[in-house]
Formats: sequence, structure tokens, C-alpha cells
Amino acid sequence: ARELAGPAGPRAPRAMAGPTEGKPRIFFMGLRKSGKTSIQKVVFQKMSPHETLFIEKTGMIVKTDINNSPFLQCELWDFPSIEPDSFTTKQAHFSELFQSCAILVWVIDIQQEDYAEALSSLQAGVALAARANPSVQVEVLVHKADTLGDEVKFDAQRDVHEAMTVELAAARLAVPLRVFVTSIYDHSVYEALSKVVQRVNRQLPLLQSALDHLLSKSVGDQAFLVDALSKLYVASDSSPVDGPTYELCSDVVDVVVDVGHIYGARGAEGGAAPAESGAVIGLSNGSLVHLQPVGRHTVLVAVMGDRVRRRAGLLSANFCAFRETVRALMPQERAPGPAPGEGSPGTPRA
Repeated sequence: ARELAGPAGPRAPRAMAGPTEGKPRIFFMGLRKSGKTSIQKVVFQKMSPHETLFIEKTGMIVKTDINNSPFLQCELWDFPSIEPDSFTTKQAHFSELFQSCAILVWVIDIQQEDYAEALSSLQAGVALAARANPSVQVEVLVHKADTLGDEVKFDAQRDVHEAMTVELAAARLAVPLRVFVTSIYDHSVYEALSKVVQRVNRQLPLLQSALDHLLSKSVGDQAFLVDALSKLYVASDSSPVDGPTYELCSDVVDVVVDVGHIYGARGAEGGAAPAESGAVIGLSNGSLVHLQPVGRHTVLVAVMGDRVRRRAGLLSANFCAFRETVRALMPQERAPGPAPGEGSPGTPRA
């Protein structure tokens, strides 16, 4: 991460002229102590949630280049706290910035007794962003929800979505908007940001189709293509994502990466890279969680029923074919040949 040339003011610094290497920009905004910086630190910089209590106030726009894999490349822009009148007194400044914004992520602290002020600022910001850039997409994180009951979470999510829908309709603005309930103390923030970054992944339809094909040929239940560095899934199959299943797959990634660094072949970073380590973990219900390397920091995690135990050869061939399909979509990575015993690339076998 690096801080830009100066604080957010009436004019944008020259460093903001254009996205790095054409990467889409994701803006993180919110009122003071909303938790937007903590989210980025926990997900992308592996900071412990408890350590975020000591994060200093964001005094200027901080840009972080994310270059984890060909499927997860973007710029994160962390803005200083938005004041109630920011979009009025600095309208020209924000209008210029919003022109290059792909996704606006607005974070609301749900633990505040009255978040009407945050909602009012969100409405003003979205209206300004949509007029400056009609293609902008908006994601709202109703954050710090770990201590709230399910009913309170649902009500807050519904209230924010309804308020924004009414406001946008009154302003005659058509803006794609979603609302997520999140916390840095569980997997909800990872699931929400996974869906955020998927919006700027141009290969998403092809990856989803490949995952669907893999599951249909291998009789699987759910599959994710996961960035091992952040644990965000850059793609999943077309079935609705089951939260506990994703949480389980995320934990499997943690286990394999940790074991690989301790016991794997020593490399430049002192351990096995995530893409070099695979695993099969059996669950108490008889299902199997398969983790297979696909590319640098990119792994396939699939949940399969116990019936695949008798089809190990077929499953291995299908994994190999899937890996080659995905690697063909990675223009920045040279696709190495299949590992010994994996067979030749091709279409997953029936």
C-alpha cells in the first residue's frame, strides 16, 4: 500500500490520473470509525481482527495494488472519513474521482445507535457517483454485525436496501446496488468481498461454466476457485453459495497453506507455495474436500460426496482437465504441463 501525494481536497493529485495497468478501481468509503480500513487490513494484509483496534485514522487517500493472480487484480482506494457535507463542499473533486471508479464500497457501522447520517451520506455519494459515472456499481457493507442477532441483521440489511431503492428511484438513477451484512470476526466479510471482486473479473462466466462442468462430470456438490492469499473465491459454480460450505473450504485453504509452509519443499519464500500443495480431507459425514492447485496462488476447492472414493482415477483426470482449462484463461502465467500420472489435457470425462 502507498499513500497518495496529498490529502483528499478540492483537487485530485496527479498520481490519481489513471488506474495502474488498467486495473479497475474499488473505492472504500464511510463515516469515521466505520471499519473500512480494518476490512482491507484483515482480508488483504492478514492482520488479526484484534489488531485493528490500534489502526491509526486514515488521513489521506491510500491506494493498494492487488495483484494476487490474473483473476484478482484491482486497485483498492481507502478514503479518509467522509463528513456529512463532503459531497456538497467538494462536489467537483469527488465527481472527478468517481469517473474512474468501477465499484463504490460503502461501509456502515451498524453498532451506531442511529446510522441515519451514514445512510444520508451514502445516498448523496451514490447520486453523485452515478451522475459522474453511469457504469459505477455500489456495494454496501452493513458492518460490525458480529454481536447482533440474526433478526436485527436482517432488519438492518432490509432497511438499508429499501431506503436506497426509494432514493435512487426518486432520483431516476439506475445503479446496481447490493447490501451485505459483515464482520471481520467471521467469514461474512470474505464472502461479501468475494462477490465484490467478482464484478470486475471478466473471466467469471467462463470460470463458472468450467466449475459447473467439473461438478457435473465428477458428481460434486460445490466448488470454488479461491485466491489462496486472501481466501476470497474469485468464482464458484452456478448453484447458490452455502455460507458454511464456503467457510469450511476457506479453513481447508488455511490448513493446507500452513502445512505447506512448514513441511513443504523449501523455496524462495521458505516453504511450499499454495499452488504446489494439494490435499484431500475427509469429513465426518463421509464427504471429501478436495484442494487442487490451479495456478500461482489460485486453488480449486471442491466438496464431493463419498461416492467419488471409488472413482479416484476419473476424478484425477477431471481435475487435470479443469486445471488446463483455467490456465488457458491466464494470459500472464505460462501453463506448465500436467504432473506425472495426471494424463493429458482435455475435456472432463463422463
